[in-house]
Amino acid sequence: MSKTEDLRTKTDDQLEADLGELKREAFNLRFQSATNQLEKPSRIREVRRTIAKIKTLQNERAKAAVAEKA
Repeated sequence: MSKTEDLRTKTDDQLEADLGELKREAFNLRFQSATNQLEKPSRIREVRRTIAKIKTLQNERAKAAVAEKA
């Protein structure tokens, strides 16, 4: 299964928790990058893209919920 498919199977609460963890990790990675202690620079890109995938999925679900009510 791809990462996106894994995210789609999660509930809204699980996605929100994952998003919080990823934002903390992104902050720590930026800090490590600024102090030249970063071991894997590609991880910054992975985290940013995963955050974007989660936000996109949350937005899709919110729009679908509004469409159902209308």
